[in-house]
Amino acid sequence: MPKSKRNKVVSLTKVKKKDRAWKEGLLEKIRQCLDTYPNVYVFKHYNMRTERFKQLRDDLRDSSRFILGSTSLMQVALGRSEADEYKAGLSRLSDLVKGTVGLFFTKLSLEEAKEAFENYVYEDYARVGARAVHDFRLTAGPLSGPMGPLPHTLEPQLRKYGLPTKLNKGVVELLADHTVCRTGQKLDANQTGILRIFDVKMAECKLKLLAVWRSSGEDGDGGGEVEQLSEDEEDYGVTGGEFEAIGDDLAMGKGDFSDDPQEDDGEEGEGDG
Repeated sequence: MPKSKRNKVVSLTKVKKKDRAWKEGLLEKIRQCLDTYPNVYVFKHYNMRTERFKQLRDDLRDSSRFILGSTSLMQVALGRSEADEYKAGLSRLSDLVKGTVGLFFTKLSLEEAKEAFENYVYEDYARVGARAVHDFRLTAGPLSGPMGPLPHTLEPQLRKYGLPTKLNKGVVELLADHTVCRTGQKLDANQTGILRIFDVKMAECKLKLLAVWRSSGEDGDGGGEVEQLSEDEEDYGVTGGEFEAIGDDLAMGKGDFSDDPQEDDGEEGEGDG
C-alpha cells in the first residue's frame, strides 16, 4: 500500500526565516514605541533568566515596553547617524546598542526606572562558560549538600562529573580532596553540574541602565537629549548564553523577545514594544 502523503514528520524546532517583511514590521514597532513613550533606555543584561525577566516585564506592562533582539535592527530603527535618526538625538543612543543589550521604553521617571531595575538583581546558578567568582573545594569523606547528606542515587552522577566518589553503606563518600573550581576559571558542564548539586550560586543576574533618551517635545514629536547613566562593564563575568537566557527558542542574532502576550507561546516571535 502506498505511503500516505499526509503522514509527515515535522520537526518542532523549525522556525520561519526572518524575511524583509518581518524586519520592516519590527522597525515599525520600535518607532511606534518611540512615538508613544517619552523615555527610551539602553540597558545591558547579565545572566538573564526567563521567568524573572517575564515577571519584571509583566509588573511594568502598564507603563513600559521591552524590546530585545538584533542589535543591528535596533540601531537602524533609532538611526545610526544624524542624517537618518528617527528623532533628533537618537543616533547617540544607537551608538550604545551593542552586545547583550535591549531597549526599554517607559513613562516612568528615572528614579522609578532605576528602582525597578535594582529590584531585579538576584543570584542564580552559573552556566557553562561563566567564570567562577570564588574557589570551591570539597573535602574527602561523606558528602553533604544543602539538605544534609547526599542521597545515594546521586553517586553515579557525581562520578560522571569527575568526582572520585564511592558508596559506603549507602553514604556517598569522596575519596580525596577535590578542587571543583578556582576564582576566575571558566566553568565547564561538569563544574556547573557539581555547583548546582551543592547549591552554590555564582551568577549575579541583573539589568543595568546604560543611557536614556528623553523626548523634549510635549507631543513626543520633537527631538531629545541623551544622558549616559553608567559605563558598560565589558568584563562583567560572562553573561552565559546571552539570549539563551530568555528562552530555549531564542538565540542572539536569530530572534528577539516580545512583550506582546500572544507571542509568548514558544514561537520565535517578533520583538514588540
